[in-house]
Amino acid sequence: ATNAAASLNRVTDSAGTTSTTPGWGLVSPNAVVRSCGSTWNTDRHLATLVPRGTLRAIRSRGGAPRYSEVVSPTTPRILAVANQKGGVGKTTAVVNLSASIAALGHRVLVIDLDPQGNASTGLGIDIRTLEHSVYDVLLHDIPIEDAVQSSSVANLFVVPANLDLAGAEIELVPAMGRETRLRRAVERVASDYAYVFIDCPPSLGLLTVNALTAAHEVLVPVQCEYYALEGLAQLLRNIELVNQNLNPTLQVSTILCQMYDSRTKLSAEVVADVRGHFGAKVLHTVIPRTVRIAEAPSFGKPVVVLDPSSVGAQAYRAAAKEVVDGRA
Repeated sequence: ATNAAASLNRVTDSAGTTSTTPGWGLVSPNAVVRSCGSTWNTDRHLATLVPRGTLRAIRSRGGAPRYSEVVSPTTPRILAVANQKGGVGKTTAVVNLSASIAALGHRVLVIDLDPQGNASTGLGIDIRTLEHSVYDVLLHDIPIEDAVQSSSVANLFVVPANLDLAGAEIELVPAMGRETRLRRAVERVASDYAYVFIDCPPSLGLLTVNALTAAHEVLVPVQCEYYALEGLAQLLRNIELVNQNLNPTLQVSTILCQMYDSRTKLSAEVVADVRGHFGAKVLHTVIPRTVRIAEAPSFGKPVVVLDPSSVGAQAYRAAAKEVVDGRA
């Protein structure tokens, strides 16, 4: 065990230099990765650590070793996923986009700010047995790192929520610095992750204000149905208020159209309408309405893990790649 641990913490480059610097990510045995002209060789039999969030090694399958380079943002991207209209798939988007980005080799944190805790359960967290949750972080000043839990997906971590959070809106009213409590907590750990997704409740209360104050960007899921744009004007006004008074860097960066039904003209008309309003902020990828996406939460897994070859999983992976590549 000692030898294995030593090997797992060793990265050797082509010149024979060994590094034991902390903050490295696990890659496959017998692989070669390259970055900035330097070649890195992993152990022939054991998994090895390389710079976390920077490279994703691909195991050689005979012949020349293959490698893939994954470049993380220089500063963490913190995205609040918000839309006060319920039933638009905010949590589904958070769970599957975060899992898809984690699968690309990036270290991702999901903060569940919805008292229903669906993002937590959708990533395999048992919210009935939590020692600490996001409620304790916001109201009891528990360090956020004490609430972070590993999810069912590699590279993906969760600050879970449960029903304790239901009373937080009222309890936050007399609290000092009530709008910035989440931001102060996230600042403690943001540098440990490439992406942070905050799943907002379907309201414009103090929990959502905390998310918008902590975030750099807003991702707005839009349902491809008649009332898609209903309430968006109010959301944008609130975002503008937060931008003016609490978070001058906040911007709406991404619009994601979901629940697209190719059998109806209405879905196509809604997507065209959204693109007309928001232009390049709307992702090219639209997420279809599928049974597999709806079933996935009951298994405690994202659809991209439960059924990677399904149409819905492929759509979420494509949308995640657009987010990572800076398409929106």
